[in-house]
Amino acid sequence: MAVRRLTLIAFFTALIAILAQLAVPLPFSPVPVTGQLLGVFLAGTLLGGRDGCLAILAYLLLGAAGAPVFSLGRGGLMMLFGPTGGYLWGFLPGVYLSGRLQEGNQRPGAPGLLTTAGATLFFLGCIYLCGAIQLSLVTGYSASEAILAGVLPFIPLDAAKAFIAAVLGARVKKIMHAGGLLQSCAVNSPEAVRD
Repeated sequence: MAVRRLTLIAFFTALIAILAQLAVPLPFSPVPVTGQLLGVFLAGTLLGGRDGCLAILAYLLLGAAGAPVFSLGRGGLMMLFGPTGGYLWGFLPGVYLSGRLQEGNQRPGAPGLLTTAGATLFFLGCIYLCGAIQLSLVTGYSASEAILAGVLPFIPLDAAKAFIAAVLGARVKKIMHAGGLLQSCAVNSPEAVRD
């Protein structure tokens, strides 16, 4: 694996961990509002499915090992199996599928704003689905209670984060292409294999 790819993966792992610290607990839900979604969405957009998944996996492994990378400076394996763990697990299928949907737009000059926005919203749906299921299982909430506590209050702000990530991702994608950085992240490309 090329040094450029490893550096980008490590950068996004760190970015997600930093943005997770921008968190506000809510009195009516065990799920806090966090900034980490912005980093997670950008990882799928800019790294693609495989490398985005590696960045998320590194983040989850760091947190599971006890590093304080999850929201509010928390860490430990119990975070992955507690009420909010499903949202964290949802990052993996979400980033992989979102990244794969966008990999066709990893060519220079293709900002792919509509594809990026659609893939990001699909990613958000994966997070909500996994999060609501685990929230329901761990807390004993019914499906409707889990949606009321763990999905509906977050939709407006998370949709705004998805929009920001789509616009920012499309612009940064152009810059990374111009700098020759994104070529190494495009899965199944000859350049990625040689790097």
